[in-house]
Amino acid sequence: MSRQAASHGLIEWHGTTIIAVRKHGRTVIAGDGQVSMGNIVMKPNARKVRRLGNPGPDGRASVIAGFAGATADAFTLFERLERKLEAHRGQLLRAAVELAKDWRTDKYLRNLEALMIVADAQTLLVLTGNGDVLEPEALPGVDGETVIAAIGSGGNFALAAARALAGYETDAHTIARRAMQVAADICVYTNDRITLEEISA
Repeated sequence: MSRQAASHGLIEWHGTTIIAVRKHGRTVIAGDGQVSMGNIVMKPNARKVRRLGNPGPDGRASVIAGFAGATADAFTLFERLERKLEAHRGQLLRAAVELAKDWRTDKYLRNLEALMIVADAQTLLVLTGNGDVLEPEALPGVDGETVIAAIGSGGNFALAAARALAGYETDAHTIARRAMQVAADICVYTNDRITLEEISA
């Protein structure tokens, strides 16, 4: 489900919370498992965070991604992003920009309803169907390197919790998990079945 927000023109998504935290060389993306249709929980354990791209030095895929929005649309975008990563030799920023161009201009892709957070060992990005490729800035007054981004119906709750934790909690994994728990306690479209993927510099 989605609705157009009158105040800023962005799409607000119900049905999920995704948060990304980068701190001390570790990047974590976490998401809940709830799929909702109106006021009905259709599925409690969907996997909205996954790995993409070719294997890195540890044998695991080198990009992690999470989505908010329609599941089928998100998987279509994941597949497209994987193709872009292959075409651009794993360069995430270049692949994301090319995906955003297609997403905005292609007659089929521009109807897909989702938001994405993607990250590799160096880059963390938020992608939208408006053609935006947003690179969040480091939090001011923390350590000059901590970066946090969140999307979805509980995204603002998770973002606020993570920003509060970032000043004294040093572990990205712990910040992301605790922030997701806060969102699950507040947002009715978010549950505590958390999927988490991590990548290190």
